[in-house]
Amino acid sequence: MSLAPEEIERYARHIVLRGVGGPGQQKLKAARALVVGAGGLGSPVIQYLAAAGVGEICVVDDDAVSLSNLQRQTIHGVADIGRPKVESAREAAARLNPHVKFTALQTRLTPKNARDLVRGFDVAADGSDNFDTRYAVSDACCLEGVPLVVGAVGEFDGSLTTLRPFETGPDGSQRPTYRCLFPEPPPEGAIPACAEAGVLGALTGVVGAMMALEALRQIVGFGEGLVGRLALIDTLSMRFETVEYAWDPDNPLTGRATRP
Repeated sequence: MSLAPEEIERYARHIVLRGVGGPGQQKLKAARALVVGAGGLGSPVIQYLAAAGVGEICVVDDDAVSLSNLQRQTIHGVADIGRPKVESAREAAARLNPHVKFTALQTRLTPKNARDLVRGFDVAADGSDNFDTRYAVSDACCLEGVPLVVGAVGEFDGSLTTLRPFETGPDGSQRPTYRCLFPEPPPEGAIPACAEAGVLGALTGVVGAMMALEALRQIVGFGEGLVGRLALIDTLSMRFETVEYAWDPDNPLTGRATRP
């Protein structure tokens, strides 16, 4: 897929970047990315994917913008209060980059519709704020063969990882699923919601930008990435670390019980 002269100028810093270059930018232009959630994490993901020139971005979110969102959901503004987040995000992406095709789906991703929603995308990024959605999208991406970047934030901490459980690693070992990392969701009420516990606004920007970086990495293919590794961020002590995790043979998606 060729780049127009305006695009060559727009993406010049990518094109001269070792590891991306013209071929990488063409991959970005040809790519289709799904973003689940247009909130605190989804905002920077959408902005950076649009700015990077990802050819098509589809955003799934059933919520509307509220005043309390604006402390961290930077893709929206005061004038957007009461509007569907996907529509506000569409306008923001268009202001950033008119070359990007934007699809807005004002719906909730559920176990029933997840596979239909994720099918055919080159990468997905999950910035949802509840475990039901996280398990639904991660299961669907595993079954449909779509690389998935998952991010999460607490009050002052965040985490992210990348999932490719439909393939094996260089050593022939099975890549882990989300359920290998978190076999079951925590008991209801064990983790307070954002409205109860609060969240540092800038933290969502940090984690969301890192999610966008991982999504771009999956499309272009540079660097090592976070497959089989969980990045942990503690902003109280400003500590960044990663921990490795592996395939669980008892996981219900790709475990031994699923094999003939």
